[in-house]
Amino acid sequence: MKHHQHLSMRVLLGDDHKIVREGLKMVLADDPGLQVVAEADTGPAVLAAVRALQGTQGIDVVLLDIAMPGMDGLDVLQALRRDWPGLPVLMLSTYPEKQYAVRCIQLGASGYLNKSTDPDQLIAALRRVAAGGMHVSPATAEALASLISPGRTKSGIELLSHREHQVYLLLTQGHTVGEIGAQLSLAPNTVSTYRARILEKTGTKNDVELALYAQSLGATH
Repeated sequence: MKHHQHLSMRVLLGDDHKIVREGLKMVLADDPGLQVVAEADTGPAVLAAVRALQGTQGIDVVLLDIAMPGMDGLDVLQALRRDWPGLPVLMLSTYPEKQYAVRCIQLGASGYLNKSTDPDQLIAALRRVAAGGMHVSPATAEALASLISPGRTKSGIELLSHREHQVYLLLTQGHTVGEIGAQLSLAPNTVSTYRARILEKTGTKNDVELALYAQSLGATH
């Protein structure tokens, strides 16, 4: 089916750092076929902007950071998949691809890019996902393929639920249980329960070991 072609590809930027958004806008401005139609600095603001532009009526692709205040990018991604299933979302993050790309794809993202990505690759990825395609690196494709290997046993980080993964991410960044509870709107004792499950599933004994575990995953990227 042939899609209606707009004069330019309309992009919504979701990132809580203004300097990052300004940098992305400069990169995208180099391509006359791209237009930033909205930007948002919190998870709820991303959803409000998508509603205001009526999803695919006004937006061709959402470029979304994972670490967002209010709701993190993975929660926003799930809300977008539920309410605007036809709207492509390209996730952008500083986190290692090895830890986050597969989870993003599993939650319905059309692709994952690290913030250190070359500008030309970013533009190519945006165009690909806006056209209904996927942006998946060879490493991520291999990881996705390994998940469906018959008889394969899941281990470590793959065993974490979505919420546990969010807590894991914040713990490895050095946030306290109280800070994590405030950011994710969870009671501290609930965060502590998630933390205990995370330590058990990753085979670590404390936050220092957990940080080293996360670092080892990043180092093997």
